[in-house]
Amino acid sequence: GAFKELWEIPGSDKMRLDKKVWDEYMVYLKECGVNTIIIDLGDGMVYDSHPELAIEGSWTKDQMRAELKKLEDMGFEVVPKLNFSSCHDAWMKEYSRMLSTSVYYKVCEDLINEVCKLFKPRFFHIGFDEETYDVQQHYSYAVVRQGELWWNDLYRLVDMVEKNGARVMMWSDYMREHPDVYLEKCPKSVIACNWYYFNKFDFNGEELEPSNEIRVRPFELLEKHGFDQIPGGSSNYFEDNITNLVKYCKERVSKEHLLGFIMTSWSSVTEKQRKEIFESAAFFEKAIKSTDI
Repeated sequence: GAFKELWEIPGSDKMRLDKKVWDEYMVYLKECGVNTIIIDLGDGMVYDSHPELAIEGSWTKDQMRAELKKLEDMGFEVVPKLNFSSCHDAWMKEYSRMLSTSVYYKVCEDLINEVCKLFKPRFFHIGFDEETYDVQQHYSYAVVRQGELWWNDLYRLVDMVEKNGARVMMWSDYMREHPDVYLEKCPKSVIACNWYYFNKFDFNGEELEPSNEIRVRPFELLEKHGFDQIPGGSSNYFEDNITNLVKYCKERVSKEHLLGFIMTSWSSVTEKQRKEIFESAAFFEKAIKSTDI
């Protein structure tokens, strides 16, 4: 329903965010035991370095600064996210069509520096998921980095973030098709965020079908090779996905490497999506309570 509709509509030149719903949602997240908010900034803020990226309703720096203060006073850690995957960078406007050029690298650096100065974050999420033709095949403009170029750009972004004293979080679905390459080439400083939204786990040793197995396998591989992880679950398909994901990972990933969990709802914070996002938080609370995170 709502998720399918959101999935299929294109990017917008207007902010899809209702501040009243946002404020109430933040209070509810706190009540549910959530301790960290990841803000997917994109074009949602007016950047001093690149004001041309702003859209109608983008928050000013002063608005964002006030919101950060409020969230921190509520006890939340706030993590900024800018998705630099070519699959999810419509927010970069024309720069998204200058991928891997000197202009593109400069814009990425400007934005990362500016966001880090404002947020002073411990972690910085760079997205970097789903950069494949398969996912983009129905796009009007599809572009995919591969091989050494993908790694070159990842290393550049990691360096930009780490120079600001923050640590990179990254969606790790690249590892599904390239597990050996990922394990060999990905810096251990990068926190792997393997996302899995389905509800089949090999809890009792039963075999998973290949489409699920390829998504679940990274959790144990990452642990075996000493990577820190913050797995991602979602209620978009199955309401108990996150509870089962937490249980699965806590049994297989050491406390040393399991830094937390992400709950994704992939819904706009609007009145229309209110029921969906509040339910998502409630499912996360259930996971927190049932597994003693």
